[in-house]
Amino acid sequence: MSTDRPRKQIHLAAHFPGVNNTTVWSDPRSGSHIEFDSFVRFARIAERAKFDFLFLAEGLRLREQGGQIYDLDVVGRPDTFTVLAALAGVTERLGLTGTINSTFNEPYEVARQFATLDHLSDGRAAWNVVTSWDAFTGENFRRGGFLPQERRYERARAFLDAATQLFDSWDGVRVEPDRAAGRFLAGLDERDAAPTPGAFAVRDDDFDIEGHFNVPTSPQGRPVIFQAGDSDAGREFAAASADAIFSMHGTLAAGQAFYADVKGRLARYGRRPEDLLVLPAATFVLGDTAEQAHEQAALIRRQQVSGATAIAFAEQLWNRDLSGYDPDGPLPDVDPDPGEHTISRGRASVRHFRDRIAVAAQWRELAAAKGLSLREVVIEVTARQTFVGTAQSVADDIDRYVQADASDGFILVPHITPDGLADFADTVVPILQERGVFRTEYTGTTLRDHLGLTRPTPGSRRPARFGRVAS
Repeated sequence: MSTDRPRKQIHLAAHFPGVNNTTVWSDPRSGSHIEFDSFVRFARIAERAKFDFLFLAEGLRLREQGGQIYDLDVVGRPDTFTVLAALAGVTERLGLTGTINSTFNEPYEVARQFATLDHLSDGRAAWNVVTSWDAFTGENFRRGGFLPQERRYERARAFLDAATQLFDSWDGVRVEPDRAAGRFLAGLDERDAAPTPGAFAVRDDDFDIEGHFNVPTSPQGRPVIFQAGDSDAGREFAAASADAIFSMHGTLAAGQAFYADVKGRLARYGRRPEDLLVLPAATFVLGDTAEQAHEQAALIRRQQVSGATAIAFAEQLWNRDLSGYDPDGPLPDVDPDPGEHTISRGRASVRHFRDRIAVAAQWRELAAAKGLSLREVVIEVTARQTFVGTAQSVADDIDRYVQADASDGFILVPHITPDGLADFADTVVPILQERGVFRTEYTGTTLRDHLGLTRPTPGSRRPARFGRVAS
């Protein structure tokens, strides 16, 4: 890395935690995950700290484990679009990012919803494009198993191509009402063969749709596009079509490798490194001293991984009933069932176990090397916080990661909802501001402004086909 380049500005965002064990919902300080006031308080803390955006995940079906509803974590979440639209009315500058599935929805309805959100928020909408493959989730949509896993990114690519055409379909048409003439689209002059408002036609292997999109061009032109896949196909999808990509890589070395890989794919699509932001999720624990922070972090990890949670996580790897095992005892002495997952349903993380036997062997090696129980192993491999220390040391680490090209910033996930972000906002953010690497005020109005992204040109990056160089 060149030492004479300008210091990079850090991007920060806030993730309202979803249905996972990051949230310590049993803590007396934890609030509701359904009441609107929780979302408002969370969003206002993020906006007060001048964060780029708030992020909401999505859950399309209640998860199950062993044939029972999985209720060790938060269960249930209001609809993403509804929450974001409501938040648009109580915030002014904070970006609003929502995860919406491309497998079980249709391009017209999703494009219409995001374009509407972008209008309602004056240009602060973003769409995290995700996929799903499993029949279990698909049952809620009468599409159980209709899409093989290997086709999920093919449909996502076609879906985004179609949505992009819809977003761009009002290009050249101005909404200029003329009361005297009695024409709402006075900017449309039929004599000059002006474009037809909203005209679109999409015909490919996944969609056969044609008509007129009924939402004029939104303030950003298109919502900001996020992508969260870590597979090779997911990285390629992001390089071709996304404005930002989530990353799971929380260490410096792993982050640098991911950063270099994804940014290195952009050129073949005619894109620059700055056209795609890498934003890993990050957890944090703050203390007055490093010792205090680490003690608190250890306590939080044990709150996040109860004995029952440890058994559940082990069952997801072993793919078998482990209820007879002691979470504070040794790891199971049987091998995992390598077949398709049957114990845990509706949880995408089980797909990360590509070789269950090998992963179980790694867990056993870790347990033997450090003398860890089953619960302690689960804590070690699933619940380690990204940043632990004083406000000064956490600010130092965040800045170091960004300047070393391990990320362009972080999406922060507090363990307490909705107020768990406040300490970070009040102590770490001012240090970054004093250092000149994070804004003290919003300088723009749209999410693209916050992220340093240019307004897209209609028709650009559409269609984005993997492996093809953009013309």
